[in-house]
Amino acid sequence: MRVYYLLFALFFLFLLPVSGSGRTINILQRYYCKMRGGRCALFGCLPREIPIGPCSQSGRKCCRRER
Repeated sequence: MRVYYLLFALFFLFLLPVSGSGRTINILQRYYCKMRGGRCALFGCLPREIPIGPCSQSGRKCCRRER
């Protein structure tokens, strides 16, 4: 039965995108930004917003309204 877990893990690794593309990382960062109550800003945050982290590897920022 443990062989099935190993085969599943290897199958999952083959389904991952090619390293260096960063697509999976960008999707996870955008999802994490939404979970924290933010939005992805292309150039910068609006005046009443604060940056709370990155939204993608290309430089987009995750912004949230000040509390």
